[in-house]
Amino acid sequence: GIKKPFTEVIKANIGDAHAMGQRPITFLRQVVALCTYPNLLDSPSFPEDAKKRARRILQGCGGNSLGSYTASPGINCIREDVASYIERRDGGVPADPDNIYLTTGASDGITTILKILVSGGGKSRTGVMIPIPQYPLYSAAISDLDAVQVNYYLDEENCWALDVNELRRSLKEAKAYCNPKVLCIINPGNPTGQVQNRKCTEDVIHFAWEEKLFLLADEVYQDNVYSEGCQFHSFKKILYEMGPEYYNNVELASFHSTSKGYMGECGYRGGYMEVLNLHPEIKGQLVKLLSVRLCPPVSGQAAMDVVVNPPIPGEESYSQFIKEKESVLNNLAKKARLTEDMFNKIPGMHCNPLQGAMYAFPQIFIPSKAIEEAKVHKMAPDMFYCMKLLEETGICVVPGSGFGQREGSYHFRMTILPPAEKLKILLEKMKDFHIKFLEKYA
Repeated sequence: GIKKPFTEVIKANIGDAHAMGQRPITFLRQVVALCTYPNLLDSPSFPEDAKKRARRILQGCGGNSLGSYTASPGINCIREDVASYIERRDGGVPADPDNIYLTTGASDGITTILKILVSGGGKSRTGVMIPIPQYPLYSAAISDLDAVQVNYYLDEENCWALDVNELRRSLKEAKAYCNPKVLCIINPGNPTGQVQNRKCTEDVIHFAWEEKLFLLADEVYQDNVYSEGCQFHSFKKILYEMGPEYYNNVELASFHSTSKGYMGECGYRGGYMEVLNLHPEIKGQLVKLLSVRLCPPVSGQAAMDVVVNPPIPGEESYSQFIKEKESVLNNLAKKARLTEDMFNKIPGMHCNPLQGAMYAFPQIFIPSKAIEEAKVHKMAPDMFYCMKLLEETGICVVPGSGFGQREGSYHFRMTILPPAEKLKILLEKMKDFHIKFLEKYA
C-alpha cells in the first residue's frame, strides 16, 4: 500500500521476449495452431504452406494427434528437418538425424548431457569448466548433480573474449581437486553479449582435443548477432573444417532453442541438441535417460520444426515471415546500440559492445560508502544497488554477483527487450538514478 515513485515495474531481468511486448511470428503460430486443432486444416484463413507443414508433423504423431507421446528423442521428421537446417547453416557440413535429440528447451538438453558426464568421488569427481560471468543454469545444474564447478574468466578488457591461456590456468588449478572433463561455451554470450570469432573457436576446439574435454556449446542466441564484422560460427562447422583428426574425436554437444533468436517462444519449451562422437554404449545410456521423461512437449517440437523449416522463397508465407523476422532482429540491433551508447555516457558506468544475444552487462562503480551500507544489510554491493534501483525506479535488473564476476568488480545484467520507446525512458531513469546514487554515497 506504500506509494512508490513509479507506476509500473519494468522487468528487464529475464530474456522473456513476448512478456516484454514482442509479437509472435505469425507462421510459427499458424503451424502450431493447425497441429493443435486439425479441424482448421479446412479453413481458408490459413496459408497452404502452413497446412503442409502441420500435416507432415501430424503424420509423425501417434493417431495424428499432438496429444500422443512421441519417441523419446522426438518426432523423426522433425529431427530430419533439424539435420537439414544444420547442413544449410553450416554450408553443407553433414548432419545425421540419429545424433539429434529434441529437448524441453535447451536447458533440458544441457542438464541431461551433464547427468551422463558426471561421475567419480573426491578428487576424481567430474569438474565442469564454465565461463564467468555465466548463465546460472550451469552453476545450478553442477550443484544439483554434486559435480565440481571450475571457473574460467572471460576478458572484460577485451570485449569479454575467451582466452585459451585462461582455460589452461583454470584447468591446471582444477586438476588438484577434481577431474575436469567438460568445457562449457556460451556463444553468443549470456550475460555478456559477445560473439566469438573464428580463431577463438578453433583455439578452444584444439584445447578440448588436446586435453580430451567434452565440449558443450550453448548456441541458443545464434540468430542474435548485431555488430558489424561479427558473425556466428557454429562449433560443429569449425570442428568439421579443422579436419578428421578433430571431427572424428572431439566429443561435442551443441544446443538450440525456440526461446531466443527472433522467435522468443519461451513458453513452448522447444529445443534440440546435436551430440557428436559419443561412444555407442554411452549413446544408449543417453537414450535411456531421455526415455525417463517420456518425450519433450509435442507442441514445442512443432514450434522447433518451424524454426528449422521456415517458409522459403516462392512459398505463400515467405514475404510476411521475412518481414517479421527482420523487423525483430533489426529492432534488437538498434536497441543494442542505444543501450551501449547510453550506458557509456553515464559517469561511473562502462558497457562493452553488445555484439549479440539480448543483454547488456555493464560494469558499475560502487562507492566505498555504499559497499559499507550493503555489508550492514548483509547484501552483495551490486545486489544492494539493484534493490535501490528497483525501489526508486521500478526497474528490475539482475546483480552481476548472480552470474559471477572478478573480485572487486560490480555489474548488472539487463535485457534489451522492452519496446524502443520504453527502453529510452528506462535508460534515462537509470542514468538519473546512477548519478543520484553516486552523489549520495561518494
